[in-house]
Amino acid sequence: MLAATNLASQLSHEHLGCVLFFCSAEYDLGRLGIALEHVFDGVRVSGCTSAGEITPDGYGRGCITAIGFDARYFSIDCALISELESFTLQDAQDVIDGLLSTCRDARLAPIKGNTFAITLLDGLSSREELVLATLNAALGTIPQFGGSAGDDERLANTHVFFDGKFHTGAATVMLVNTPLDFRVFSTHHMEAGNEKLVVTHADAKSRTVYELNAEPAAEAYARAVGVTVEELDRKVFALRPMGVRIGGHYFVRSVQRVNADMSLTFYCAVETGIVMTAMEPGSLLDSVRTQIEASERVVGPPLVTIGCDCFLRRLEAELTGVADEVSDFLRHHRVIGFNTYGEQFDGMHINQTFTGVVIGQPDAGCGHN
Repeated sequence: MLAATNLASQLSHEHLGCVLFFCSAEYDLGRLGIALEHVFDGVRVSGCTSAGEITPDGYGRGCITAIGFDARYFSIDCALISELESFTLQDAQDVIDGLLSTCRDARLAPIKGNTFAITLLDGLSSREELVLATLNAALGTIPQFGGSAGDDERLANTHVFFDGKFHTGAATVMLVNTPLDFRVFSTHHMEAGNEKLVVTHADAKSRTVYELNAEPAAEAYARAVGVTVEELDRKVFALRPMGVRIGGHYFVRSVQRVNADMSLTFYCAVETGIVMTAMEPGSLLDSVRTQIEASERVVGPPLVTIGCDCFLRRLEAELTGVADEVSDFLRHHRVIGFNTYGEQFDGMHINQTFTGVVIGQPDAGCGHN
């Protein structure tokens, strides 16, 4: 109640239309949900649990961070997808049509060119690819980004928040319509190495690779990144992921764990026959600086940037001693968000990226001070 009341004291005003929050899984989620509904009575509240928070002071842990949207500038509607396993294109179309109807009724701005979607998914559901591809088909040209909920790296229970309750095995979709300028972006700093590994045996449903180059996956991966199997840990996973080349671009596939049978479980889609490339980190800060500063040149000084930052990027920043520098940059550029178990961008589920939206400030032409 103290946390919720504190948030409300900072965010509440007569034009508050919606609140988006990201919180540590350390909170008593049942009580937190009740408290948020109480203090933001009549306001739509959406959010998820995290593996670290991005606050007005930069990186945070064990806390809650939130954004309040002014209804004079933002028409927002949210929906819950609770049946991830059986989510069809017709379901997606129904969800998006309902959200679009709400945004149109507000008459703030035309839908085309003034609307984006934020998706939050249970980070342990293993259903991101299916749900995102289906939603993307329904969204058409509307840009979409988001993140998979975390649980402070416990890998036990991740939650999304909708209609006063935390849900597992679910996703939320938030449609945002605004007259303000914005730019949706995604970036990663991993560079392709020379080692190629073919997935020769995998279970796509559980995202588990049993063999790479026809040998036990953990052994082949360890050799490719220059360590022993015994040395494979979250530090190696953060610094030496693999990537899959799609349409001339590399998309990172991060290892979640080594299993007793020498298989590897991933945070992202894997299937038999794909070719993986061992990746090496470039400059983590330079990649995100380039994208955010490019966005600011388009939209002007930021009102806020909503960021979904992979928890493995934050781990890498801590391991390489640049976490404070990254944190300062995020604070300076008004980034609010969370560390994720996977990021989402235009219908794709990806790893070890920084994905988000930079929203410009209102100017005199918007008609409000």
